[in-house]
Amino acid sequence: MNPDFPIWLRASHLINFVLIGMLLRSGWEILSSLPRLWWSNDSAPGKEWLKFTKRELPKEEGVYTSLMDEKSLHPLLALPGRENIGLGRHWHGLAASLWLLNGLVYVVLLFATGLWRRIIPTSWEVFPDAWDSLLVYLSFRTPGIEHFTPYDSLQMLGYTFVVFILAPSMVLTGLGMSPAIRSRFPWYVKALGGHQGARSLHFIAMVLMAGFIVMHVGLVFLVHRENNLVHMVFGDVDTARAGQALFIVVITIVLVLLFWFFLSYWSLADRVRAHKFLVNATEPVRKGVFGWMRPRGSTQNVYTEKDISGFHWTNGLPPTAEESQEWLDARDSGDWHGWTITIGDDINGTEKVLTLDDLRKLPKHEYIATHTCMQGWSATSKWAGVKLKDLMPLLGPRPEGANYIMIDSYGLAQKMYDNRPREPFYAVVDMDMYNEDDTVLAYERNGKPLELHLGAPARLRVESNHGYKMVKWVKSIRWIKDYADYGDGRGGTREDSALQAFNGRI
Repeated sequence: MNPDFPIWLRASHLINFVLIGMLLRSGWEILSSLPRLWWSNDSAPGKEWLKFTKRELPKEEGVYTSLMDEKSLHPLLALPGRENIGLGRHWHGLAASLWLLNGLVYVVLLFATGLWRRIIPTSWEVFPDAWDSLLVYLSFRTPGIEHFTPYDSLQMLGYTFVVFILAPSMVLTGLGMSPAIRSRFPWYVKALGGHQGARSLHFIAMVLMAGFIVMHVGLVFLVHRENNLVHMVFGDVDTARAGQALFIVVITIVLVLLFWFFLSYWSLADRVRAHKFLVNATEPVRKGVFGWMRPRGSTQNVYTEKDISGFHWTNGLPPTAEESQEWLDARDSGDWHGWTITIGDDINGTEKVLTLDDLRKLPKHEYIATHTCMQGWSATSKWAGVKLKDLMPLLGPRPEGANYIMIDSYGLAQKMYDNRPREPFYAVVDMDMYNEDDTVLAYERNGKPLELHLGAPARLRVESNHGYKMVKWVKSIRWIKDYADYGDGRGGTREDSALQAFNGRI
């Protein structure tokens, strides 16, 4: 047996192959939801440095929603495909968690067994030797087998880069797109170039990783194939078993491909079943890793008014006459005369009706924060309004048995995943979100009354979460016992209509 290829190393290599494929395919599903990449944090039209669509964006705000930009990928390419970003994000989170765990086990065992010397150079001679190897490859020749002990210098540098630089960069830039981290540690996200910088760097790392995989797999079959295959399959040095190893490798690759495709079609066959499984599998990580983080928009000094975006995307259009004539009448009245918001208690049946003037009389909370949509766009604004925990006490003490706050909109959902008629938009927040200082009913943005397309006259802000929790055109805010009793029982319209997670912290 070859001591350079123990069973744990070969097993982690195979697991990594399975998981990296899931990561890439679910990542493509996420990217297809908003097939544009920016460096500027306001995601403005015309500022993309790369796009995968021929659609041209209008310069005017509020006429083109991000859902209109979504593209559909085939299930053989994406996980799961067919405009299912909610499930795609769940698969990405699950695969990322398992991939990180597998990588940590690999690195720990690599150093514990001393096998780190296989891939980490210990001499400066590795660089000239790697250059010589590169020249051999560029001349379409193969380095002699004596250079592989077990890897040649060029391979060592490549593996060191992938394991200790590229893979960690994918983790760090991925974390930079988390609302929980952005609202708690804004300096970290800004160091990456903001949300769009993190997103673009993550994409570049993905391209490098995909390129490495293609090159790596290709060289396995093109350069000393017999030795490579028996190393990978048997941990052996006897090339007499190369034929057997080749058969096993080919069958394994086919089975992994079929597994990837199975995940897509299994998800699409019953999306509710897939959602339930994936949320249960990923929620412990969301809660354990990100649940303790609390936003600090009003105390941070990383983002200032100089960072305020010149453009703000939207998802959803203002209510129409079919959706709410009441909202339209208030809009046309001047300064929202006649507009009301109801705070209530579904447990005891009490409620209180407030006007915009009533909201303005309450303590005003103001801060600068970056809004991120689960599709990928972002914008930095200065928000002002009343904290939810200052608003709801107007109704009296928290009712016994009240575990959640439900926020309803005058508007409807953009579309339902199962194509049923659009339903009133709502979201539910738990007590942790409710008690955060930056969970606000906002009525101003950048020192001016809130714009129509961004939720005027008042919208919810939950800075620790993605934008799908932040209801626009708010109609009512109510104490409830359990969100399972409302809608499809998943805690919000985007959870119901797009199969997102109730916990929107990442």
